[in-house]
Amino acid sequence: MRTPTLSTPFLFSRVRKDYIWGTESWDIAAHPDGDTLVSQGPFAGRALSSLVSAFGAALLGPSATRFPLLFKRIDAFEKLSVQVHPSNATAAQAGGEPKTEMWHMLGGTGNATLYAGLLPGTTPDTLRAALDNGTAEQCLAELPATPGQSLFIPGGLVHAIGGGCHLYEVQQNSNTTYRLYDWNRTGADGNPRPLHIEAAFRAIDWTLPPPRLTAPTPTRTTPNAAWSDVGSCDDFNIRKLALCGHAAIPLDGTTFHVLFAEAGHATVEAGGESYPLATGASCLIPAAAAGYTLTGNATLLITTR
Repeated sequence: MRTPTLSTPFLFSRVRKDYIWGTESWDIAAHPDGDTLVSQGPFAGRALSSLVSAFGAALLGPSATRFPLLFKRIDAFEKLSVQVHPSNATAAQAGGEPKTEMWHMLGGTGNATLYAGLLPGTTPDTLRAALDNGTAEQCLAELPATPGQSLFIPGGLVHAIGGGCHLYEVQQNSNTTYRLYDWNRTGADGNPRPLHIEAAFRAIDWTLPPPRLTAPTPTRTTPNAAWSDVGSCDDFNIRKLALCGHAAIPLDGTTFHVLFAEAGHATVEAGGESYPLATGASCLIPAAAAGYTLTGNATLLITTR
């Protein structure tokens, strides 16, 4: 039997979460509320958090002591609640974990809408009044859910995902959500779901303007591969790779790579192990891997720390 090494791709069994508004799939996560298990290869059955504890920098890179990100897909049949997450600056005051995230739209039905940011002129007093009156949606900036575009949601920004949206989300490793408004609806038990208005107000950054959807920005083209920037912040960097054939991607040991197959089909190989990546599949390449190769015709999102 081959001795397991920390140079092969990791595929995981997803953690599925069902809500009144739709479903959420935690594709790669190491959080107490969802810890994905390796599904194939020499480490099959091990939780990602267990691998982080055992291998540390070899898995993550030298700058991380815990798995820093969480990768999920959201399929919203109805609107999610209007909510806000703490930022790095307000997490301690608000009483939770910081959560900055980015949405990449995979698809939408009908007039699918995103809500991101408060309209100019909205103040704490006017928002409280709208919440009391059940008209908080009048304070929200709306955007069309355009497939292929992305939206950056920093901690402190009020936001919601509309019904009919299907998206891929990269976020800090956090599950802190303060529900500000729930569209005057009831939960599965027939009662209104709890709100967290005071915590939300402590977390809101009133200086943040409504963000804009952005398309990937082409950066470079190599044989069989066209690269674009999707989004970057202090917590993560996301690029898009349009693959047509065979491409080798080196690693320098400073960070892991997380791959998500947005469309098409590819095969990923590293450390002598290869796995297929069909549309919707994800995998993790450890920082200790010298690199990996991709073969196929696919569009992939690649996230690094």
